[in-house]
Amino acid sequence: MLDQKPSATRRIPIVIATVVIGGLAGFAALYGLGLSRGPSGDPACRAAVATAQKIAPLAHGEVAALTMASAPLKLPDLAFEDADGKPRKLSDFRGKTVLVNLWATWCVPCRKEMPALDQLQTKLSGPNFEVVAINIDTRDPEKPKSFLKDANLTRLGYFTDQKAKVFQDLKAIGRALGMPTSVLVDPQGCEIATIAGPAEWASDDALKLLRAALGPAAASL
Repeated sequence: MLDQKPSATRRIPIVIATVVIGGLAGFAALYGLGLSRGPSGDPACRAAVATAQKIAPLAHGEVAALTMASAPLKLPDLAFEDADGKPRKLSDFRGKTVLVNLWATWCVPCRKEMPALDQLQTKLSGPNFEVVAINIDTRDPEKPKSFLKDANLTRLGYFTDQKAKVFQDLKAIGRALGMPTSVLVDPQGCEIATIAGPAEWASDDALKLLRAALGPAAASL
C-alpha cells in the first residue's frame, strides 16, 4: 500500500510558500503602516490638497506644467541663508503661501525665469504671499548677486544655499529632478503644487492661479 503522506521533499515548497506569503503579508502591513505615518499622510496638509484640487482647472497656458498635490505632503524645513549670511528656514515663512524656487546662474532656463519671478514678487508679495528664490551656486557667492543686480531684479529677496542641500532635500521626496524647480507651499508648509522647469510666473495664467490659491487673502492684490 502506498504511503499517502507527503514526502519531506514535497513538503519543502509548501513550507517555503507559506513563509513567503506570510512575509509578504507582514511587509504589506508594515508598508501600509508606513504610508499612514509618513510625510504623504500628514493630516495637517489635507487643506493643501483641497487647495490643489480647487486650482487644478486653472493650470493651463503658461502654468500647464504644474503638478498638483494629490496626497498630503509636509515639506522638509529647508535651510538656507539670506543676503546677510543669516540662517533662514522655510518655517520662517509660516502663515504665508510661498513659491519656493531653486535657481543657479549656470542654469540658462533659471536665468530666463528670474525676471518673471521678480515681477510676481512685485505684484503679489505681502503678508500672505512671498517668492523665496534660493540660489544654489556652489562656487563664487558674488556671481548670483551680480546677476540679480545687473538684471535689475530688485524685488526678490536674496537667499542662498552654497551646499545645494535644499535641492537634495527636495530630491529625496521626489520634488526636485532638475533645474529650475518650483514648489507652491501653503501657510502650514505643505505642498500645493510643483513644477520641474521654468514658468512665466508674471503671466495672467499664473496670476489667476496663484490668486485662487490665496483665496480671500488675494482680494486686495
